[in-house]
Amino acid sequence: MRIGLKNKQLVKGKIDIGKIKELIKEIIRTENKKLGEIEIVFLKDEEILEINKRFLKHNYFTDVITFSYNTKDKICGDVCISIESVTRNAIKYNEICSRELMRVIAHGVLHLIGYEDADQESKDRMRDKENFYLNLVDTKHEENHI
Repeated sequence: MRIGLKNKQLVKGKIDIGKIKELIKEIIRTENKKLGEIEIVFLKDEEILEINKRFLKHNYFTDVITFSYNTKDKICGDVCISIESVTRNAIKYNEICSRELMRVIAHGVLHLIGYEDADQESKDRMRDKENFYLNLVDTKHEENHI
């Protein structure tokens, strides 16, 4: 069971690594799954566009792409995140960059678990789950710092 972070230099000073790991573990535990190995990979726009073209045949930027390597009983995979897209989304939605990054990480982990967002109903369910886990981890984090 391992959570790794690649290319942390792209988000240096913008993230709390402990909080990211706490978020991932909380999602996995609450969804009644077991944690295998999850790698969070921070990328630039050009890199995620290339991945999107190569593996998904989509010619557009996105904030997150997941690759599931789940085993029978463990959640495993890569969550590839465009830091530039996250920053643009934070500005667009008037959100703090670190919280938008946490939202995108939660979104990617939920995809690894099996949640989809292909239609409006599933998008709404995904957004509700993201909000639930962000608020849960924020509350726990605040309680630990009182």
